[in-house]
Amino acid sequence: MAVPKRRTSRANTRHRRARWKASPPVLATCPCPRREAVVPHQACTHCGLYRGRQVTAP
Repeated sequence: MAVPKRRTSRANTRHRRARWKASPPVLATCPCPRREAVVPHQACTHCGLYRGRQVTAP
């Protein structure tokens, strides 16, 4: 098993951790008249449409 020869410096650790961050979710608009923001590839929670078809009850 590989073992580090030297301790990682505080600056390098923080530099690496600073690049790991959450990104905002990507949203699309529903084609219904309300134009709600929905997650892509999922049915709209407000009207039940998915790719122009009614798949769930509103």
